[in-house]
Amino acid sequence: MKMMEQKHLALLEEAERRAVAPTDNLRACFELLALAGAIDRDCAARLAPHRLSEGKFVLLFLLHGQSAGLSPHELADRAGVTRATITGLLDGLERDGFIARRSSLEDRRKIAVVLTDLGRKTAHELFDEHAKWIAALFAGFSADERSTLNGFLQRIRRNLDAGPEHSPRPETRT
Repeated sequence: MKMMEQKHLALLEEAERRAVAPTDNLRACFELLALAGAIDRDCAARLAPHRLSEGKFVLLFLLHGQSAGLSPHELADRAGVTRATITGLLDGLERDGFIARRSSLEDRRKIAVVLTDLGRKTAHELFDEHAKWIAALFAGFSADERSTLNGFLQRIRRNLDAGPEHSPRPETRT
């Protein structure tokens, strides 16, 4: 099983060669990045047979249970993407028969995006499948282990959110 990408191995080797600092933190970061990449690739492979990307998949679930639909800008806000991105995602979902765009009865300039029967069926089936897949990623973890992992990840997030002003600055040569 490959733990790190080649580019990260190369950076780690260079850091060790230069002996600039202990490389344990670099190794942990690169292993975390490799794991995140592997999860993303597996997720993409699981969604591809359904003609879905992760972005399209998220939109199906945002629309599921919304019988009146949502406007494209509401979807963009809830999905955390730009309005330009939402247009491309919606075009693909509409082309593949998962959604329809409907004009509002009150104001024809307003559009509501709704799931088609295929979209509702796919969202329902994939939600269960996706939840089981994610649960399987943590098979064998105790509640205490998951809690400890979450604490570690939150600590990394806080360190990242603290910004560059709280981390050592690289030395500049004069």
